[in-house]
Amino acid sequence: MLLLGSTAIAFAERKVNHRILNTTIQSDTAKRKADLNRILKVLPEDRISNGRLSFQDETFKDWLKRTGELPPDFDRMPSIPFLPDPLMEDEGGKNIPISSAGQWNKKRQWMKEQLEYYITGTYPKSPGPFKVKVLSEKIEGSTTLRTVELSFGPQEQAKLTIELMIPQGKGPFPVFMAQWNHRGWAQIAVRRGYMACVYAASDAKDDTEKYAEIWSEKYDFTRLMRRAFGTFRAVDYLYSLPMVDKEKIALTGHSRNGKLALMAAAFDERIKAVIPSSGGSGAEVPWRYATQQYDVEDIALLSAAQPAWLHPRLRFFIGRENKLPVDQNHFMALIAPRALMLSTAKNEGASNPWGIEQAYSSAQKVYKFLNAPNNLAIRIREGEHGTHAEDIEAYIDFFDYVFKRSKHKPENKLLYNYSFERWKEQVKEHINPLDYPSKLANVGALFSGKDPSKQNLESGKLALRKQLKWILGDEPPGLTNPGPQSLENGGAGEDYFGTVLKRPTVTPRMGRMAITPYKEFGDYLYGYVYYPKDKSGNIKSGKLPALIYLHEYDYSKGLSSYHNLQSFFEGMTDLGYVVFSYDMIGFGNRIEEGTHFYERYPHWSKMGKMVADVRGAVDALTRMDFVDQTKIFAGGYALGATVSLYTAALDERIAGVISVNGFSPLRSASFDKGLEGIKAFSHLHGLIPRLGFFVGHEDRIPYDYDEIIGAIAPRPVLLIAPQLDHTANLQDIRTSVAEAGKTYKLSGASDQLILNTPDDFNRFSTEMQKTIYDWVARQHEIQLRVK
Repeated sequence: MLLLGSTAIAFAERKVNHRILNTTIQSDTAKRKADLNRILKVLPEDRISNGRLSFQDETFKDWLKRTGELPPDFDRMPSIPFLPDPLMEDEGGKNIPISSAGQWNKKRQWMKEQLEYYITGTYPKSPGPFKVKVLSEKIEGSTTLRTVELSFGPQEQAKLTIELMIPQGKGPFPVFMAQWNHRGWAQIAVRRGYMACVYAASDAKDDTEKYAEIWSEKYDFTRLMRRAFGTFRAVDYLYSLPMVDKEKIALTGHSRNGKLALMAAAFDERIKAVIPSSGGSGAEVPWRYATQQYDVEDIALLSAAQPAWLHPRLRFFIGRENKLPVDQNHFMALIAPRALMLSTAKNEGASNPWGIEQAYSSAQKVYKFLNAPNNLAIRIREGEHGTHAEDIEAYIDFFDYVFKRSKHKPENKLLYNYSFERWKEQVKEHINPLDYPSKLANVGALFSGKDPSKQNLESGKLALRKQLKWILGDEPPGLTNPGPQSLENGGAGEDYFGTVLKRPTVTPRMGRMAITPYKEFGDYLYGYVYYPKDKSGNIKSGKLPALIYLHEYDYSKGLSSYHNLQSFFEGMTDLGYVVFSYDMIGFGNRIEEGTHFYERYPHWSKMGKMVADVRGAVDALTRMDFVDQTKIFAGGYALGATVSLYTAALDERIAGVISVNGFSPLRSASFDKGLEGIKAFSHLHGLIPRLGFFVGHEDRIPYDYDEIIGAIAPRPVLLIAPQLDHTANLQDIRTSVAEAGKTYKLSGASDQLILNTPDDFNRFSTEMQKTIYDWVARQHEIQLRVK
């Protein structure tokens, strides 16, 4: 979890002279200054509405002033949209696979340098000898409790307090290391036969904060790296004790302590096993999968709320995470072949279990390369951020296993176990892309080469819908669920149901109806309907327009959001709209429903199921007595926007679409352009497996977004595509929208297709929300003119 620190950064007031990519040396200073100004405008207040956090932007500005640093020239850096590969040299350039020990050692050194430069800062590699002062010693039962203070560094100014819990006997004992506020964890370890070592490198007691001043002339290590450096000194002390089994030193830590635990183990090979517990972003969640479309604590949020934790240089990569030469999986690769367990909770707000599994998969390749596959594990517990005694017992089970004290092997249960190759083997499908005609990128075929007439347009729409139904898979036959028809029949009213996840709540102006068990919609689905209240606190009279709002790639929370969703829903209800929202399959409370989807429906697709669920939401809304069934819109951010576009192209009951960061054209979104491309749907998220057959032959994909958008005509569509969205190509989007605009013109609705391109990154900002409000108000004016 993220709480505000009290001490500002104390970085050295000098220009750090570490090696940086040669490509950034001869860069355009004016362009880099413009990038910096954009970064400074990204304020995380857009995402937090509860007042729990304040932001220390001045710390970053002070560092910029002292050092004179600018962002790198991103145009000269390779784009790596997927997790960078630890087993690849010169990735994004020559892409040389690592196959020898010499190559691996060279890559290890490179990873250390890059991680220090961009994330942790530098630290003293040889701090010299230390002195030990025993502060106290007593025996409690059969356990010896010894507290010592280490003194080291220049004039022995640096201190570190350590408490040892030593079991009865001569040893040598395995060691369980944790930070000062994890004393309860240590007690469990002692019962399991470990010597515990608790040291003062946490918020509860932190002796490492002064290290920044002591070594300010030479090193710029961040707060978390200073605490990791304190860990190294604690290990130095452990190595001096004869009762310590030096081959069995284990380290763990929770939340921010999990971040430092991962850092410490990556840089100190004496730590033989480590478990970063719910460290979130900056630990087990890679930065590429902690962006705003995943609704986790991204670089903007974390670097502003906790500016001392990570190096200010990392902040340059806000919205440019694909340009980072390294990511969190590189810390994991440095730990290999030593033991590592990644641990998180399924529904914790500051985590992304899907992203963690991607990092786990990347690390697996390194552990296999080093012949130590059993030394890597993953554990995803139920619930949110906190831990229980059972979790700590399980952590010690892992330490026992890798230290050969037990044969209890970790289960390593995955929630997102899909792979395209495994799916292809399961369904025995083979699609030859060469059987499909090549089409010019971004130039659609709604008219199928015929004259652009309304008749040919309608036949083109029918052909497109046939293609979409095919690519989305074979939907099993089902039934229509009418859902609740009024507020009185809605079930739980203003109460939550069956969830630990926080949802937008009731306000004096906005009411909420929980669609609950026995009053569900679609295929036994639950959600929330938000509605505007009148002065008496009742729902406003009359038939109200509705928006089905679909969330982003928020794997752990689904409908819940850091993107100030409460404010957005209030804004929409203030405009007289009903807002209907729910968790999509594979997200929030429906994670495990997604886990087994392709086992149950091998020839369907998750995207197809998401579209079917939106249809179920439309079915329910059309039967609600307070909803105008002719004014049911669909929209969302990132994934939610994509699902909205697909659904609207297939279901004409949807009156219009709001898409924020919803697409980049499929045929041109190639890896060569630094984009995930169709692999994001077929390989990465497992949303549309059949697209995977067209990888490398994207020009032969039988449909694209210009056709999808064109098929929605003449219904209104608002597309918000930020200029700096690293997941999309803006020029391709403009070309695609221009092509779709031909169908809107033919339909006499040219003004109903709007493309808004703010000078911003991929996010759902308050400014973008205001754009939506203006568009909604304009739609109301158009409706009044029609009447």
